[in-house]
Amino acid sequence: MVTKVTFTLDDATIRRLKSASERLGMPKSQIIRDAVADYHDGIGRLSETERQRQRQRQLYVLRDLVPSIPTRPLGEVEKEIADIRAARRSGGRGGTRGAR
Repeated sequence: MVTKVTFTLDDATIRRLKSASERLGMPKSQIIRDAVADYHDGIGRLSETERQRQRQRQLYVLRDLVPSIPTRPLGEVEKEIADIRAARRSGGRGGTRGAR
């Protein structure tokens, strides 16, 4: 089913529509249908500008977090983790279970 509608468009948009129609050899109505379909499919996706802004925010976060990463040797970190696990398995920090 096809419904006839009337839209008001600015001169620049009309020029682009006419140019696209001529270059593609398609009716203007088909150009509009395709444009609306593409626009609809893109709803909810980030534009290129939005993607760049998101990448920039991620880089700022990374720039702020990297200096806070500990620079201790891996062996020292692994030993600390092993000590914590052993303490948990043996009931914690020397207290008895269930005691208050």
